[in-house]
Formats: sequence, C-alpha cells, structure tokens
Amino acid sequence: MNILHIDSSFNHAHSVSRLLSREIVDRLMQSGRYDEVVYRDVVDDEISHLTAPIAAGFRPVAEPDLAADVAVEHRLSEVLVAEFLASDLIVIGAPMYNFSIPSQLKAWLDRLAQPGKTFSYTSQGPVGLAGDKRVIIASSRGGFYHDTPLAEMDFQERYLNAFFGFLGITNVAFVRAEGISKGDAVKEREIQRAIASVADVINL
Repeated sequence: MNILHIDSSFNHAHSVSRLLSREIVDRLMQSGRYDEVVYRDVVDDEISHLTAPIAAGFRPVAEPDLAADVAVEHRLSEVLVAEFLASDLIVIGAPMYNFSIPSQLKAWLDRLAQPGKTFSYTSQGPVGLAGDKRVIIASSRGGFYHDTPLAEMDFQERYLNAFFGFLGITNVAFVRAEGISKGDAVKEREIQRAIASVADVINL
C-alpha cells in the first residue's frame, strides 16, 4: 500500500496545511498499513501550467509546432499520472487562496486528468477510472466557511471534491483548520482541533 503526499502551500515552515498533511502521513505510516510514501512539493518543484503543446501530450489538441523542450513536459506528465495511479491513498496539503486552491496545485491536477488513464469518455458521458483510491485533504482557511453563510464562496474544498469525483474517487475526506487569520489563539485552537480529528479521518 502506497501513499502519495502532495504539499502546495508557499508558506513552508509557517504553513498550517503542511503541518497537517505531515501529521496525517506520519500517523498513516505508524499504523503499519502502508509501505511507501512518495512526496512531491509542487511549490519547490513547480509544475508548468498547461499550454496547448503540453496538453497535446495526452489530449487531442491542434498544436502542430511543438518546441523541443515540450518533450520534457510530456515525460513529466507521464511521471505525474504514473505516481498518482501507483498510489493507494493520496494526502494533499491544500490551503485556500482567494477562495480556491493554489495555482501550483491546480497545475498538478491538470496533469492528472488524462483521458484513457484517469477517466474515459463514453456514450453516457465521462467515467472516472481511479475509483479504487482514497484522498485525504489537509485543508486550511483564513476564515470560517464550512457550514457557515460563507460556504457558497468555498471553491477550494468543493472544487477538490468535484475534481476527484470526476476521476471516480468518492472516498475524499478533509482534515480542516479554519480561522487561521483570526488571531493566534483562534489559530492554535483550530489547529489542535484539526489534529484531534486526524485519528478518526484516517480510520474512515
């Protein structure tokens, strides 16, 4: 059983999502159920955003003139989707930036949505091919969105749920720390609350 661990916060040592994703992975490995962790930091090892030449590596795109360095990007796309497909559980540190996810995380997700590998087109519409996987997301937000009037502005967790659902993954859980920008006392309280929830989430 393998874990793919993704971090996407640019705050590094001060990042709450990184702290939580590390806690989740540490607990999972201590359980003895997992053999290997593959780690990818999409900030320090940034993935180029999709362009027509890059997308042509796995999608039908009208782009006849490919630059020489695009082959490197095509190989990276293959590596990224192979890492994903080889994993049984994916742990993602995903902060909310401006109501959505970091663009670095979006660039990684864009490389995963490959027809014939993670989803397929059928006469009834697209069908996800990665439904045997589980995803745990370490979510951090400056304000309070979950089950509040601000929930309609949450394009972070809602997007991640929808994206992985498109790939066929319905087992998506969140370890959530909110109110991170509401002062040190609130921040620490919510971090501890999130850490306390890890045991229940990893055993779902």
